Amino acid sequence: MTLATEQHTQSTSATFKNLQCKECGAEYEAKATHVCEVCFGPLEVSYDYDALRRQVTRESIAAGPNSIWRYRPFLPVMTDNPIDVGTGMTPLVKANRLARRLGIKNLYIKNDAVNMPTLSFKDRVVSVALTRAKELGFSTVSCASTGNLANSTAAIAAHAGLDCCVFIPADLEAGKVLGTLIYSPTVMAVQGNYDQVNRLCCEVANTHGWGFVNINLRPYYSEGSKTLGFEVAEQLGWKLPDHIVAPLASGSLFTKIYKGFQEFIKVGLVEDKTVRFSGAQADGCSPIAQAFREGRDFVKPVKPNTIAKSIAIGNPADGIYAIEVAKKTGGNIESVSDPEIIEGIKLLAETEGIFTETAGGTTIAVLKKLVEAGKIDPDETTVVYITGNGLKTQEAMQGYIGEPFTIEPKLDSFERALERSHTLDRLEWQQVLV
Repeated sequence: MTLATEQHTQSTSATFKNLQCKECGAEYEAKATHVCEVCFGPLEVSYDYDALRRQVTRESIAAGPNSIWRYRPFLPVMTDNPIDVGTGMTPLVKANRLARRLGIKNLYIKNDAVNMPTLSFKDRVVSVALTRAKELGFSTVSCASTGNLANSTAAIAAHAGLDCCVFIPADLEAGKVLGTLIYSPTVMAVQGNYDQVNRLCCEVANTHGWGFVNINLRPYYSEGSKTLGFEVAEQLGWKLPDHIVAPLASGSLFTKIYKGFQEFIKVGLVEDKTVRFSGAQADGCSPIAQAFREGRDFVKPVKPNTIAKSIAIGNPADGIYAIEVAKKTGGNIESVSDPEIIEGIKLLAETEGIFTETAGGTTIAVLKKLVEAGKIDPDETTVVYITGNGLKTQEAMQGYIGEPFTIEPKLDSFERALERSHTLDRLEWQQVLV
């Protein structure tokens, strides 16, 4: 249950070098640590890009597994046998019907609502973090989670044969709690919000020596999000989009997609171009959007109060870096209300047949807001990231969608119900037109 001596099957082609502070540049060994001892800045993984240029080609990537591990040279693991449960290579859907509804042309949905094994993008980051955890000798892994991360950590730990204890706020959606318990981890439901859960986990990590994927393993964990950038570039025919819209919680996903694009440019896999980055938050937890609107270079913590619980982080660790990315790429960061989030979920479902959770509803609602404000060029190639499945947050939609028609097993009963359904459809259209 504690940290053991580092053990791994080392690859002769490993390309990551060490950890480096994002603020002062101080370098550290690639161990289980995440904060600079000099300036307390966050640490991230650095790579040997000359080695990457020599090793990696479009052909070598295409010949790899149909998972995130086709990009293994860009990920911070030593082994040639990572934990591979089929995570990644999720669909990039050309969203023609949604695009027409919004009045734009070239719109794509990167659909991680069908990611393996637990239907969210967190499967990417956890696959990387737990592979590195095994290399570093951890036998117990953990996380602080708003739901999706707990699902992923428990599932992939079960596959890898690791002990698992996860921490969640006590008021999480029932689907996410069940979706963690099914893998038989120890689950601690904390009476507090995510930021309070995270503070407790920092203490536990220090006292028990466990591998917390989003604390002492965070530099490795966060690198998994780059694969969302890699896959989009590959799926677009080795080209970068013009604009991306993604949800913001801690801000890490946003910044790592940017890093992924930059790495592909750096090693010559795609042509250099500026991709505009726009972020989405819920009004009830929008510290990054507030700072962006007010032109601040710091983020004020807030107390979350929104149905979008999976992105409800009131004190986002990478918020300032997300703002920097949005500003330097000419993007935007917007927030939307809970009713707009519900409408976003319904809009994506009825146009593209994709049922997303509240984080995705936030992203679609912000996309709509940006289009209406003229902040998305109708002709540019825009990719929207959907990061989780709506089956996990069904409670959010209760009372906002229709109900089935209960009929007798007779034709006339069916005909009467069908006429009622047509009448309701006409009323809905009249309300839309008004």
